[in-house]
Amino acid sequence: MKYLVPGFTSLLLFIHLLAVAQSSGAGARKPATKASASKKTVPAVAPAPAPAGLVVPSWLPAEAPLQPAATVLTDVVDTKLDVRFDYKKQQLLGTAVLTLRSHFYPQAEVALDAKGFEIQKVELVGDKKNKGLNYNYNRRKLVIALDHPYPRTTAYQVRIVYVAKPNELPQGGSAAITSDKGLYFINPLGLEKNKPRQIWTQGETESNSCWFPTIDKPNQRMTQEIRMTVEKQFKTLSNGLLVSSKANADGTRTDTWKLNEPHAPYLATMVVGDFAVVNDSWHGKPVDYYVEPQYAATARAVFGHTPQMLDFFSKKLGVEYPWEKYAQVAVRDYVSGAMENTTATTHGASIQATRRDLIDANYQSGESTIAHELFHHWFGDYVTSESWANLPLNESFADYSEFLWAEYKFGADEAGLVQEIKLNNYLEEAQSKREPLIRYRYTNREDMFDRHSYDKGGRVLHMLRKYLGDDAFFTSLNHYLVQNKQTPVEISKLRTAFEETTGEDLMWFFNQWFLQRGHPELRITHSYTNGQVTLRVQQVQDTLFQPVFRLPVTVAVWTNNNQPTEHRITVTKANQTFTLPASQKPNLVKFDNESQLLAQFDEERTQDELIFQFYHAQGYQQKAEAMELLHNKTTELSVSSLLRNALNDKFWAVRQAALSHLRRYRGPEPEGMRKDIQRLANADANPRVRAKAINTLATLPDGTFGPIFSAAIGDSSALVAAAAVEALAKKPDVNTSQQVAALDNTSSSPLMLALANYYATNGGLDQYAWFLRRLPDVAESDLYAYFQSFGTLMTHIPSVERDKGLKVLEDYARNAPQYYVRLGAYRGLALLVPTTPELKAKLQNIREKEMDDRLKAFYNLM
Repeated sequence: MKYLVPGFTSLLLFIHLLAVAQSSGAGARKPATKASASKKTVPAVAPAPAPAGLVVPSWLPAEAPLQPAATVLTDVVDTKLDVRFDYKKQQLLGTAVLTLRSHFYPQAEVALDAKGFEIQKVELVGDKKNKGLNYNYNRRKLVIALDHPYPRTTAYQVRIVYVAKPNELPQGGSAAITSDKGLYFINPLGLEKNKPRQIWTQGETESNSCWFPTIDKPNQRMTQEIRMTVEKQFKTLSNGLLVSSKANADGTRTDTWKLNEPHAPYLATMVVGDFAVVNDSWHGKPVDYYVEPQYAATARAVFGHTPQMLDFFSKKLGVEYPWEKYAQVAVRDYVSGAMENTTATTHGASIQATRRDLIDANYQSGESTIAHELFHHWFGDYVTSESWANLPLNESFADYSEFLWAEYKFGADEAGLVQEIKLNNYLEEAQSKREPLIRYRYTNREDMFDRHSYDKGGRVLHMLRKYLGDDAFFTSLNHYLVQNKQTPVEISKLRTAFEETTGEDLMWFFNQWFLQRGHPELRITHSYTNGQVTLRVQQVQDTLFQPVFRLPVTVAVWTNNNQPTEHRITVTKANQTFTLPASQKPNLVKFDNESQLLAQFDEERTQDELIFQFYHAQGYQQKAEAMELLHNKTTELSVSSLLRNALNDKFWAVRQAALSHLRRYRGPEPEGMRKDIQRLANADANPRVRAKAINTLATLPDGTFGPIFSAAIGDSSALVAAAAVEALAKKPDVNTSQQVAALDNTSSSPLMLALANYYATNGGLDQYAWFLRRLPDVAESDLYAYFQSFGTLMTHIPSVERDKGLKVLEDYARNAPQYYVRLGAYRGLALLVPTTPELKAKLQNIREKEMDDRLKAFYNLM
C-alpha cells in the first residue's frame, strides 16, 4: 500500500495539524517502558504511570490496548466466489464456497467476517446433497454451527448465498486508506460526465469481508477462484490467471480468475470496467497494463519499466518473482495511492498520463509507486505480516525498494533525494507522534499506516544494509524469504534470518530501531590540537522515553582538497568523545559522511567548512544540507557564488534546491543572479527546474519578468505553464487575462488548479461559470484546493449570484465520499461567512452531522 494519494500536498499540513490536535492533553499520558532486551521478541508492556510532576513530551502517544495477532481456530484453505452486480442498488449478489479446516483443536462452529450482508442461505457442501446449517449473524460476524466437531485432519466446505451492501456500512478510513467499505461502484448509472463506469475493491486492512465472507485476518492464507458475470463490453481483472471467459445468452459474460498459490484474504481483488489492456511479458509470464482507452498509447511509457524491475528485484533477492502473472490497473476515485493485490496491483487514476503529462513525470511521480507495489509481491504477499502490529515487515521493505530502484536506475544522487524526502517525512511526523516501528499497542489498526511504518522503516533498513554490507544484507533477505515463503511472520523471523546469515547477535539493532520509539538527536562538535581531531557526540533526545542509541557511523576528515580519511566509529553513550588523527587542521570534519543515519543533527561547522562541504560533497544530500544551512547568508559573496555554482549542477534537484534558496534574493551581483535564474526559467532541460525558476523570479524585488512568464504559459510542460499562471496571478498585465483564458479548457491537473487560483484572485462573475463548468473534470484529489479557490472567487461576486455555487459546496461538504473533499468544500463555504452570515447555521449543521472522526477533530479546532 502506498501511503498517500498523489496530489495531497495541499492536505499535508492539515493532516499534521490533526495529528497534533489528537495528541493534545499530553499531561495525562503515560511513558512507555523500553522494549525487552531478551533474545525473544516480545510485545511491549503497557505504559507505566508517570511519576508526579513529570513533564511528558507531546509526541508520546496515549496508552492504547494490546493488539496481538488473531488467534487462529479455523484456516481458510480455499475461496470460490460466483458474483454478479446490481448497479442501481450498488450491491453484489454472491455465492461463496469456502474450504475450511480446523487449525489445531476440533471446531464445532466457524466464525466468519461478513460485514453488512443479507444472508440468504448457509449450507454444508456434501458429496451428494448439501445440508442447511444454523447460524447467527449480527451484520459483522457470521457464526455457523457445524453438524459436528471437525478435527484438523478433515477439511469441509460451507456454501453461503448472500447480498453485499457496501454503501449501507458506516463510513470509516484513515489518511492512508480513506474509506473502508471494500467494494466501490464508480458512476454506476453512467450519469456523471467524463467519468467511466467501474467496479473495484480495496481489501486492506480488513475490508474484503465487506464483499465476501472470510476470516479477514492477515495470518490466513487461501487459494481462490472468482467468477464474475459482467456486461459484455467490460474487461475484468482479478488475482491469478483468467482460466475461462464465457458469453451468456442474456448478453453478459462470465470470467473466471484462479489463483493457485495461497495469499492473505486482504489481497483478493476484483476490477470491472472499460479498459484498454496493453500486453507485456517477463520470463514467459504475462505482464499487463489496464488503463482507460484514451491512455492506451502512453501506457507503456508509464508502466513499461515493470519487466526490468521484475528482473532487478528477482536477481537482487535471489528469489524469482513468485507469482504466475503481474498486472496493473488504474481506477477512478481510488481510496489510496496504490495497493499490492496479489498479481493485480491497483493504482489511482492519476498514474495515467497524457503525452504532455509525461514531459513532467519524474521518479517520484509514478515510477517509485510502481516499484513499491511490485516489491510487496515478495514482502507482503509472498511473506506476510502476521498482524497489523508487524505491518513494517510489509511496508518498510516496499518503501526501501523505492530507494533501491532509484539507486540502480538513476544513480546515487536520485537515491539520495529519496533518502532526504523520506527522512524529512518521518521527522515531520515525529513532531507529533513517536511510536515503535513494531507496535503491539494501538487504538485502530489503520494507525499503523503512517510515516513510521513507511519512511522510518525504510531508513532503518538502509542503516542495517550499511552496517552489514550489501552481500550480507541481500543474502539475509534471501534467507528470510526462502525460510518463510507463503507464511505469516513477526519481527523475530526477520532478526533470526539476519543472525543466522551473519553469525552476529543483532538484538541491539532490532531492539532500538524496531521495538523502541524515537530517534537520536545529535549535537556534534569538534576541535583540532596537536595532530588530533577531538570529536564530541552528544545524544540530547529525551532518554526517559527513547533509548540512548548505538550508532555505527563513518566520520570523514578532510585535510587536503583531494580525498578524505574515513574513520569508522560506534557511538554508544549519551556523551562521548573520539580522537581522530589528522596531520593538519582539517578543512572539514563530516559526521555521518555516508548520510545513512536516521537522526536529527546539530552539527557544528563554520561557514567555510560548509562551503568546503558543498564543493567536495559525497552526494546530493551533502550539497543540499550545505545550501540549507547557508540559506540566510546569501548576502555574502562566497555563499552567493556557491548558489550560482549550484544553478549549474548536473543533478536537477540541486539546481531546484538552489532556486528555492534564492527566493527574494538581495545579495551581491543581483543582475548576474537574475540572468542565471532567467536562463534556467527559459532553457533548463528539466521542467521542474524551469517551474521553480519561475516561482523564484516571481519573488524577486523590482523584477520585470512579465515577458518570461507570458512566454512560459506556452511551455510544453504543464508544470511550467502552471507556475507562470501562478506568477501572473500576483502581477497580471494587460494581456494576461486573454492568455489565461486560452487555457480554460485544459485537461491538465496542475494547470486547472493554477487557473482556479488565478481566477480566485483576479476573476469575477464570468469565471464563476467556469468553476461550475469545469467541476466534473477536476480530479477528486484536486477538489480540496479547487473548492477553496471557488469559495474565494465567490467573495468577489454579488451575493445574489452565488446560489448555485453555495448549493454545490454544501452538497460536497455533506455528501462527498472522500473526507478531504468534504473538508475542502466546507472551507470554501467558510470563506463566505463574512459576507453571507446565514451560512453559519449551515456550517454548524454540517459539523454536527459529520461522522468522520478526522473531520470532527478538525472542526473542533475551529
